[in-house]
Amino acid sequence: MIELNPVSIESSELIEETFKFWFNDNDHIRTPFPEYIRHDLQEKSIARFFDWASNLHSKAKDEVTEEIIAEKFEEFIFETATRLVITEDEKLTIEYPFLPRLGDVIFEDVENKTGESTVVDRSKLVEEDTPFMVVVLEKIDSNEKWETKFQLPK
Repeated sequence: MIELNPVSIESSELIEETFKFWFNDNDHIRTPFPEYIRHDLQEKSIARFFDWASNLHSKAKDEVTEEIIAEKFEEFIFETATRLVITEDEKLTIEYPFLPRLGDVIFEDVENKTGESTVVDRSKLVEEDTPFMVVVLEKIDSNEKWETKFQLPK
């Protein structure tokens, strides 16, 4: 089990590797965290993590696995980041880091013959307790705007 305190080597490695992963683009995963929040994000999420760890009962500490620890730390990073960013679009990127972002080029949809389009706007919409993302795109060849909507995971 990882020793959960701010000065342990194991905790330091977990923290360092987690930030290294999420602050850099890795193959198909792009960082959802803007540069301007990263310093505060590190300080505040680390503080929340060690506060949580120090308040665990001894029985809970014995039952917490490395996987649970890593997931909890990432949870604190994402929750903290949502409070630090300025725009709603940045919040969407943090909440849904794997979805298309402003400026992304979406390639041709052969069935609908849309061609290449750029994401120019997006927003979250809730209909009858079901979240959706509405994405506005602009066709590159004609500047015509079009919209699509898809269900988001809850």
